[in-house]
Amino acid sequence: MNVNQILEINRDLFYTALIVAMPALAISLLVGLLVSLFQTVTSLQDQTIGYVPKILLVGLVIVLTMAFSLQQAVDFTYRMYTHAAGVTR
Repeated sequence: MNVNQILEINRDLFYTALIVAMPALAISLLVGLLVSLFQTVTSLQDQTIGYVPKILLVGLVIVLTMAFSLQQAVDFTYRMYTHAAGVTR
């Protein structure tokens, strides 16, 4: 196994992690932005206002994208087993 193969595996790992985490992170960012805008407009400065909508929506997105995330993880695992089988040859 050479350096290029290791870099390719690391790139694949980080890309897969980004693809799996992106829906939840994007919703969290969007909800945080909307709650901050709402707090600015209404002059409410309570720190706990943003937690409930963020937790509910991120949880919903995780449930809705579970099949996609699981498929990405299975595909990544298959690719890693393929690399491992190639190394032993």
